Formats: sequence, structure tokens, C-alpha cells
Amino acid sequence: MGLRYLRIGLIGACFYSVAPGAVAAAHTPATGTPPSVGPNATSTPAKRAEQARPNIIYVLLDDTGFSDLGSFGSEIHTPNLDRLAAEGLRYNNFHTRAICSPSRAALLTGRNSHSVGMGNLTHIVTDAPGKKGEISHGAATVAEMLRLNGYATMAVGKWHLAPLSAGRKDQWPVQRGFDQYYGFLGGMTDQFHPDLTQDNTSIDPPATPGYHLTTDLVDHSIAYIKRAQALNSAHPFFLYFATGATHAPHQAPAEYIDKYKTTYARGWDEIRQERFARQKELGIIPKSAVLPARNADVRAWDTLNSDEKAVAARLQAAYAGFLEHTDAQIGRLLSYLEQSGLRENTLIIVASDNGASSEGEEHGTYNETYNVGNLARKPESLAEQVKHLDDVGTDRTFNNYPRGWAMVGNTPFRDYKSTVDEGGLRTPLIISWPHHIADPGAIRRQFVDIIDITPTALAVSGTTAPDNYAGIPQQPIEGASIAATFGKADTPSPRNVQYFELWGKRAIWSDGWKAMARHQPGTPFDADRWSLYDTARGITATQDVGSKFPQRLDGLKDLWLTEARKYKVLPLDDRGVRDNAFSGVQLPPRTYHFTPGVGILPFGTDPMVTNRSFSIDAKVNRISRSTEGVLIASGDYFGGYALYVRGNRLYFDFNDFGRHMTLRSDRELPLGPATLSFSFDKTEDFRGQGTLRVNGDDVAQMDMAMTPAVSISWAGTDIGRDIGSNVTSAYSDKYPFEFPKEQFLDVTVSTKN
Repeated sequence: MGLRYLRIGLIGACFYSVAPGAVAAAHTPATGTPPSVGPNATSTPAKRAEQARPNIIYVLLDDTGFSDLGSFGSEIHTPNLDRLAAEGLRYNNFHTRAICSPSRAALLTGRNSHSVGMGNLTHIVTDAPGKKGEISHGAATVAEMLRLNGYATMAVGKWHLAPLSAGRKDQWPVQRGFDQYYGFLGGMTDQFHPDLTQDNTSIDPPATPGYHLTTDLVDHSIAYIKRAQALNSAHPFFLYFATGATHAPHQAPAEYIDKYKTTYARGWDEIRQERFARQKELGIIPKSAVLPARNADVRAWDTLNSDEKAVAARLQAAYAGFLEHTDAQIGRLLSYLEQSGLRENTLIIVASDNGASSEGEEHGTYNETYNVGNLARKPESLAEQVKHLDDVGTDRTFNNYPRGWAMVGNTPFRDYKSTVDEGGLRTPLIISWPHHIADPGAIRRQFVDIIDITPTALAVSGTTAPDNYAGIPQQPIEGASIAATFGKADTPSPRNVQYFELWGKRAIWSDGWKAMARHQPGTPFDADRWSLYDTARGITATQDVGSKFPQRLDGLKDLWLTEARKYKVLPLDDRGVRDNAFSGVQLPPRTYHFTPGVGILPFGTDPMVTNRSFSIDAKVNRISRSTEGVLIASGDYFGGYALYVRGNRLYFDFNDFGRHMTLRSDRELPLGPATLSFSFDKTEDFRGQGTLRVNGDDVAQMDMAMTPAVSISWAGTDIGRDIGSNVTSAYSDKYPFEFPKEQFLDVTVSTKN
């Protein structure tokens, strides 16, 4: 919707630890030949042919930190993911792109994100060739490639790889190789009232009592698999299951959150120490590892007052409950696979798109849209946060935890999502494939990058990446298969070099050494200071040895530049969301015309009225004084606006992140044809005069502070109703408060500079 900014997640099984394998030089990517690994390596040719094309499932979590799963050291209950780890392998040296869109592009194409045009969030398009905001058609996705090899392909959940402007669907899932899609196209969504798309159509969120998106996604996954098997059981399937969890808002059924109500009263310092010790016991990190000091932007838990502790503990309880609920739903999917006999030949790969997020800032928030979407805001007060404690995790909050818990999620690493430090790049990776893992429960220590996952899927399925797809010459696959690691713990790493870049922050890894430049947006790139870390000797990459090895550091800086030129990283561009988002400034005037029955208008297709003058004119022909309903509603409970009729009066409600400014007509409305209007005349940034009019006559006025974001949850704009999470509770008793279509002609929104 308009007016928005985006800123930019052990049961009783026995685990076995293996000695670290030596890091060796990169080898040629292996695609096209299923691997002979594990117990099946000596199977008969007929048996190998039968199992040559496994079903493949990618489970991609969102903002889930390295230590957040039980099998990676957490106190959070994740028995189903832990079971996959016990039956498969855990990789402790897996790296992503530090933020969602680039990671997803790299995962689905097997190529570096800049190479395919997605070096930034899909919403942030710059002149740089590697930051076009969409995946090049010269880089076929894994779904497109597997479909050529006879796979049924299906995607559910988060996409966040497509421009959401009107008329553009060439980057939607069905156009990028998936037979079916059900999920949300944006970066995050309300888990109880999601912004949903099915295939190529926006649809209403279900109004089922007890509804939760993750449950719905699993239901659709099972239904899609059943249908694919019914149509042709001889053909394998590929499922891309991308949860909204554990990205904010952290929302889950109350019984999951309540389990953790007292767990986090001990605070992030103590929980972090416990996770670190547990990681050593599990063999996830070396016994010699040293826990880095608390992140500089995190206060010691003991310095928080009682209310601050109560808020922080409750927000983390919601996160934990959200993750456990997600695990339970994944368990339902696993149960179906087992009951249907599909699990035996299904390769499951579980990862997170980046490290735990610090977007909740120092104190956390009960309304993430307020925290990250409002440039004209004042911080939430502690009193407001305390007032909302009982609502945390429900559809009354869009909550996110304080960054102290993100520090815990990224144990034992420093920093967070959106950085090129290990805390941003390093996440859990679990691979499970019955009878193809030589030593189930073991840990693999090879350097693995997110671009290596799809080459692995291609290799085990016997799929060769095409040189030409749909008439378009294809870029080479840049990742390499790690299928050989399924059978041998000492298999060399698939590469000896990998670069990283996000918003001007740069890093490069080569043969165990990592060089990194932290960059402050708006400062000269040449002024950035580089540091050097020996990750083979110190897994946490916290001891800068650049002064001891200046020649090695200089060599890595040169190597980064070489890789950057090769993979379209240059020119460097440090513009982020707040520099490029939907401020409304410099957008040309535009008129939008809508009629009832058009359904939800998704983000990017609806009026962009942020920080600018605009007007709304609705034409109606009311035949009764009791005729009422919503004319236009943009946003949701967490921020937005609505123009509606109730009790024979006209109302405009601006929901300023939970604070409502409401205009009410000073007279009753006439029957018959009428034009019902609202206008906002900007007088200064984010302020202006709001006026209600009936047939051109002023009926109410108010000075309004219309802050820049309404909702960053992609709640959409509704015409003639307010579906899902209502902008205001003033009409929630009459949900969805639909204005009678036969008495509603149209609505026009006009924007000005």
C-alpha cells in the first residue's frame, strides 16, 4: 500500500561430531550426475536409476540466527528440525548474503546476487548493473531448470524477488518456473491477516478462527504435493517452502508463546553464555572458541530497569514461540511425507536467509511498522510498551525484539543481519536425505555458500544447467555442488574464494582468511578501514590481525576488487531503503481510478501518497440513511487510513501507528448521488490540512501530522471494504464493513507534488 517504508526468522537423538576437514582449493562445480554417497554408493544400477531423481525441498527460514535452533545450541524447542539434523548433516560454515532478496536470488539461481541483478533489496533499484531489483532472465531459477527435467515445481511463502509495480508479473513465482504459488510477495506480513497471492492473483486472507499463515502454508504444500503425485506419481517434485518466520512480526498462537514467559527473565547475557557452552558440547564450534564481548550497541542486562527487562523478556518469548510453532508446522509436513512414503527419497535442505535482525533496535517494539517506517517519529515510550505486553504475539502487535536478543541469536558471532560480519552472513544449514548420508548426525565444516545449494540440487537430480533457456543465453552457474560432502567428512570445500557486498560494506573470504571493510553510508569508500581475520584459527572472526599480515590483507583487498569486477558489484552504491524508498518526493502527479470489486490492491500498485498533497473522491448513490461502509482503506491495524460512512456521517481516520486522528462530518449525509471527499494539503514535511467534503462543501477540517509510512506489512488497499486487519476498530464489529456495491460507483485518488 502507499505511504510506506521498508528498512531495511535436541530431542533424544544422538549427535556425532567429526573432526574438521582441511580447507582446500575450489574444484569444478559438479552438475548433471547424481552423487554416489552414503549407503547407496554400492546399490545396483537399477536401484540407483530409481533413486536418481529425488524429491527436493528447500525450507528457507527468515532472520533466524545461527544459534536459534536446538541442534545449533538453542533452548528453543525445535524437535522436528533437530530430527532432520540427527538424520542428516549440520553445516557450521554456511554463508548467505546478509539480507533477504540477495540471499533468495543467490539460492534460487546458484549464482551470485549481483551477477543476476539482485545485489540489493528488490525495492531498491539503482543505476548499478548488479542492483536492478530483479533476477535476470539470463539466470534461470532452480525451478525453471528442474522443470525441464520433469519436476513438478511449487512455491509457498515469502517471495520478495519481484517489483510490485502495476502490470509487472514477469518476476512473480509462476513466471520464474513454479507451477503453483501461494504466499506473500513482499518482505514481511501479518501472520494472522497476511497479504496473500495465489499464482498470479491477490486473494483475501482467510477469516478462519485460529488462522495462522505458517499452518496455511503447510496445508497448501501438502495439497500441492498430493496433486502433483495424483497427476503423475513417477515424476519427482521440487517444493520451495519459504516461511514468514522468524521475521517480524513475531506472532504465534498463545500457547506457544506462554511456554517461554519466564524463560528469558535471566536476560540476554546469561542466555548467550548458555548457548555458547551448548554449542561446544554439540561440537558446533571448537572447544577452543572464545565468546566475543557483548556487542557495543547492546547494554548489559543488569543495567536495564524492571520494566525494560519485562518488555525485552516478553518480546523474546514471542520470538521463541513463533519459531517453535514454525517447527511444529514443518513437523506436519514431515509427517505427511512419511505417511505417504515420499520421505525416503526426498532431499530436504533447511537454511536461513541471513542472521538475526537488529531492526527492533535497542528497546524492541510492539509495532515494527512504527519503528522502521516513520521518519518523523518519536521513539515508543516504555510506558506504551508495558501497556501492550499482554498483546505481544497477537494480531494486536507487529512486534520485534531488542537487538540484545539478535546478538544471542547470532551466537557466537558479532553483529547482525545486513552486515558482512559473521553475524549477518552465517546461519544454520541442515541437509537430510535418508540413506544418502554416510554418518547421520555429523557436522560438516567446509566453507559453503548459499550459491552452492542449487548446484547441489541439480547434481543429485541429474539436471544439467541449460546454455539457453526460453531463447535467452544463460549465465554460467557460479556455485558448486556439495553433494560429495554427504559421504565424506573430509571432502574439500567447494570453493576457495567468496566475496560479499551490501550497501558498501565489503568482505572476502579466501582459504580461511577473511578481510572486511565496515562502511558508513555517505562516507567515501576509499576512507574505509579494512580488517583481517584468520577464521581457521578463530571461528568468531573477532581478532584483527591485519597489522601482523599487511601483505595478506592487501592481497585480499585486491582479490575483492577482482571478484567485484567479475560479478557486477561495481560501481559501489551505499544507498539503502531510506534513501530510495517511497517518500513521495519527486514523484509525478498521478490519478488512480478504482471501482468496487477489484479486490486487494497490493503494495506498489496502489496510490503512493507519502509526504505529498492528495485527494480522495468517492461517488455514491445512497438510497437509504442506513447505507454505510468503507469507501477506501489503505493499510491495517498498525498504520493506514480509511474513508468510510457510518451512522449517516462521513469519516476519515488516519492511523498514525496506533494513534488515530479522525475527522467526522459536521452534518448527516444526503441521499441520492453524492461525492464524498477527503483532501490533504501539505504545508510542510509530513504536516498539512485535512478536509472532509460532501458535494464540494467543507464538513470537517483538522491540522494533521501525516507521518511517512502507513504500514510496511504490505497490507494493501481495499476499495469498498476493509478486509483482513482493519485500519480502525470503529467498524470492526461489522467486518469487513463492505459498502453496498450497487450504491457505490467509483473512487478516485489524485496525488500532487
